[in-house]
Amino acid sequence: MRDFGRVITAMITPFREDGSLDLDGAKALAGWLVENGSDGVVVAGTTGESPTLSHDEKLALFRGVKEAVGDRAAVIAGTGSNNTEASVGLTREAEACGVDGIMLVAPYYNKPSQEGLYQHFAACAKATRLPVMLYNIPGRTGVNLLPETVLRLAQLENVVALKEASGNLDQVSELLRQLPPHFRVYSGDDSMTLPIVALGGYGVVSVASHLVGLEIQAMIRALVQGRLAEAQRVHLKLFPLFKALFLAPNPVPVKAALTLLGQPAGKPRLPLVGLSEKEEEQLKRVMEEMDLLPHQPS
Repeated sequence: MRDFGRVITAMITPFREDGSLDLDGAKALAGWLVENGSDGVVVAGTTGESPTLSHDEKLALFRGVKEAVGDRAAVIAGTGSNNTEASVGLTREAEACGVDGIMLVAPYYNKPSQEGLYQHFAACAKATRLPVMLYNIPGRTGVNLLPETVLRLAQLENVVALKEASGNLDQVSELLRQLPPHFRVYSGDDSMTLPIVALGGYGVVSVASHLVGLEIQAMIRALVQGRLAEAQRVHLKLFPLFKALFLAPNPVPVKAALTLLGQPAGKPRLPLVGLSEKEEEQLKRVMEEMDLLPHQPS
């Protein structure tokens, strides 16, 4: 099974001015991300506005991004939803598109029990030969994928990773204490990458890597090589950006930031709306302080 790498970008989905899918923009952005620190990209995940993407748009993104990056990076298809049958079907179709892995978010809104979560994820994982990453984000889904359920799922051969965004380091510690050595835990929150990797996590599924992928790579590399002070310096330097990218619901700020850099992004689809004037000024100020904005000719 393919190694997903340490820095995976939860890629935005670019849209055109009329709100239609910008597939050429998605291909170009994926290539740019790979050149700037991303070992892999998640396509049509929640940062990619998956709830507003049609079935055909998702398949076009899976094919197009894989075509664009080839074997230079892992392409992980976001196929999870709160409808098990639909998730199973999309997972099978994603594999046929040639992607390298699958990401499955915990079912949202309907709040299944831990047994329901297990059965949902197991059904999806058994529908594919590809490696599967689970995604726990209770703040958005309304349900917490508990360590005991992750441990059960880790017994399935192709369930190999977890994107953990509960914000609970005790939960992360419990997971890392019991999971088999091959199973990899990724931070699902940029500001938690340093502590999670320090505990034994493997990497991050990142939003900020759209902008600072190489620096996040350097931080993780320093940490795993035992250069803690260096990793701390990078984390503290990037911390204001981590927070600024959540001034508004994700992916609204990062799409605005990419637009400022001249990268394909476009506006979010409703029900998300763009940044307010005040929020955009805050984001610009942080980017200027970090020397991320293109220099204007004098």
